[in-house]
Amino acid sequence: MYDPELHKTISTVLRKKKIDIGNADNMFYTRFVANATAIKFLYYELYKEHPEADKLFNQLIETMAKAYTERPAALKERDEEKEKKGNWFLSNEITGMSLYVDRFCDNLKTLGDKLDYFKKLGVNFLHLMPVMESPEGESDGGYAVADFRKVAERFGTMKDLKTVQQKMSAEKMYLMLDIVLNHTSSKHEWAQKARSGEKKYQDYFYMYNDRHIPDQFDKMMPDIFPESAPGNFTYVEECNKWVMTVFHNYQWDLNYANPLVFVEMLDTIFFYANLGVDILRIDAPAFIWKQSGTTCQNLPQAHTILRLIKQCVQVATPGMALLGEAIVAPKEIMKYFGTGLYAAKECDFAYNATHMALQWDALATGDTRVMLAAQHEILQKPFGTSWITYTRCHDDIGLGYDDYMIQYAGYNAYEHRKFLKEYYSGVHELSPAKGALFSVNPKTQDARISGSLASLCGLEKAIDNNDAVAIDIAIKKILLMQAHSFFIGGVPMLFYGDEAGYTNDYSYLNDAGKSYDNRWMHRPVIDWSKNARADEAGTVEQKVFSGTQQLISIRKKLEVVSDYKNLTWLQPHNIHVAGYLRTHNESKLYCIYNFTGEPAFLTWFAFKQHGQVSEKLYDHWKGEYHQVGFDHEYFILEPYSFYLMEPVWE
Repeated sequence: MYDPELHKTISTVLRKKKIDIGNADNMFYTRFVANATAIKFLYYELYKEHPEADKLFNQLIETMAKAYTERPAALKERDEEKEKKGNWFLSNEITGMSLYVDRFCDNLKTLGDKLDYFKKLGVNFLHLMPVMESPEGESDGGYAVADFRKVAERFGTMKDLKTVQQKMSAEKMYLMLDIVLNHTSSKHEWAQKARSGEKKYQDYFYMYNDRHIPDQFDKMMPDIFPESAPGNFTYVEECNKWVMTVFHNYQWDLNYANPLVFVEMLDTIFFYANLGVDILRIDAPAFIWKQSGTTCQNLPQAHTILRLIKQCVQVATPGMALLGEAIVAPKEIMKYFGTGLYAAKECDFAYNATHMALQWDALATGDTRVMLAAQHEILQKPFGTSWITYTRCHDDIGLGYDDYMIQYAGYNAYEHRKFLKEYYSGVHELSPAKGALFSVNPKTQDARISGSLASLCGLEKAIDNNDAVAIDIAIKKILLMQAHSFFIGGVPMLFYGDEAGYTNDYSYLNDAGKSYDNRWMHRPVIDWSKNARADEAGTVEQKVFSGTQQLISIRKKLEVVSDYKNLTWLQPHNIHVAGYLRTHNESKLYCIYNFTGEPAFLTWFAFKQHGQVSEKLYDHWKGEYHQVGFDHEYFILEPYSFYLMEPVWE
């Protein structure tokens, strides 16, 4: 519906910014007009009752115009290139790695010299864990941000970050950075001003004179870190107020019921976009709207905020995609892609956290039924959006999938989770894994799992025992897990160190700022002499690195694994085997995985159920051909093996 007042406001702002809507900036103007109605609707859905709503809406329009005028010409050109590709981020040619700069290579300057390492592996997309200013000892791994626009000294300078981005861009690599929308550090300028008594900045947070309202919130809000940070509010002695601190007492939650907070943070989003960020990772979006009487997670207004951000980004900096880091139940994850009129118009990416955890379930049990029970929900992801797929990330592994999925496989949900926790923490007598439980809830016994990919797959114990057979089995498990996440649809994201078989790093125990958080065991300090062994034939590093390298290479060759909502699960003819079919145009790829240490038998009928099958299948992983048998014959899968098979027509 045409809104003359809205278009008048936009035209006035654009003229003021000297934007040439009739010529050079016509595409920007077209995008603005196309999205303006949705932007206004979403904004007023949130803020129509706020006394300064109209004034701050105009400020929002000005913020978008400013972001566009400040966008470097090179990034505008890149926007156009991405637009020509359509949904550029669905491509099979993108493979990522997530890393801590200081633990990977000390600083940003050194990172710029490591690009050849990524090119050798095949990685062309880097997620740099938080590099902005955060207080030493109270940083939460960088997620307690004291200055959203200043690089922490231990990493270098903003100039160093820009240099890395420029080098990456020249190599046609993509960059992802985090933005922490939910909270700031208690050392942030806004928090400092709030602490000193400035009302304007106290309104940026949830601050209260007494415990009455905090107590109302606490009745429904769960503890996120019950061991290390119980409760959701912290007393601030300097101003005699209670402030909401959902994560840690040094992380103050921002109040998005205040539209000025939204505009300020949108301006920060555009700051990152204009640094050259290709994908912006929005940390903890499930928490960004608070309402007493609720859990303050996954509220409808949080989705409205994300939709509004997406619309604004689409106008001013359209080449930047958005990732919502929502580690929640499958039904809730789907909502972060957008629903109804906003399907595929909220977050472009989400983490496939459910499937990540389900892979670990299958590896421990050798039973794929729990994994398969979840897929009907995961497959609801709308076309035009994608997953970040992974086996391991900087966080813990949660077992948050639904009880009915476990019960579907014939297990008791409580006992099943208990087994998984014992298996991966190494307590179970038959377990080769070596991990630890994180954030144990003493009331419910809920817990998550820490440990590196290699250690959870048994490599650490195998090396400690000097057991060559166990080492080979662990390497097979590592590559099985990586292959399963690489080809399932989405952008695969390696966690640094996994490509070289790093086991748990226990040096964190000697650091008072980290020793309380065992997740640091799977955030290793890279030993580059160890990584150099990737060039020595027969070493663990070489076997894991070359295997990972091969998986990336295969994936880049096969457009069929681009995320075109083109995945079909094969019927479970064997509970130990998981298989899915990827299709695109006339191409097919059967991806088959044996999650047990025994040979598995799969009827050829599993393949024939999905249309005509050629007499031969070519396995891209082993470079072998397989003759398709008759219905009474079986395809035999080796222990912990996988097959990436394409029909061959003669």
